[in-house]
Amino acid sequence: MEGDIAFRLKRSRRARRMRLVVYGDGSVVLTTPYGLQESAVDKFLAGQKQWVLQKLEFFKRADLQAVPRRSRREYLEHKERARVLVHERIGFFNAIYNYSFNVITIRTQKSRWGSCSRKGNLNFNYRLLFLPESHQDYIIVHELCHLQEFNHSKKFWALVEKTVPAYVAIRKDLSKHPLR
Repeated sequence: MEGDIAFRLKRSRRARRMRLVVYGDGSVVLTTPYGLQESAVDKFLAGQKQWVLQKLEFFKRADLQAVPRRSRREYLEHKERARVLVHERIGFFNAIYNYSFNVITIRTQKSRWGSCSRKGNLNFNYRLLFLPESHQDYIIVHELCHLQEFNHSKKFWALVEKTVPAYVAIRKDLSKHPLR
């Protein structure tokens, strides 16, 4: 980024747009689609420079405790407890929403608490076990509502608010619970 900020460039066949991430350890990663012209990348980075500097300063000042690396063993130890929790809470909330879904999967992911596929598959990070109950419910309801609204429109947030009225505060607080 004009020589003063080091970053790693990843080109991805799956990427549809550029994605810039600043991690708590100070690393910066830019993911771009293949075939994107270097001039477009340079222009994008120039426009994001101030934001990156602010994030780097935030992480430098923040009293973030070192987040331990998660091992495969830890994932396997907690996967089943996470599965039980998610199935139980999905059953509770889906009694209200009544959406149909395909498969629920528990994974170990670096950057997501959960996801929903267009096929109706719900995926959750096993680490949600270690979050406060309100945050667990928010993540589960969030993905459940994507079965009805596959976006983040006002309709989607209204669905989330139906069972998690404090979702705005919970979303904000989730940033204090890093995945990495």
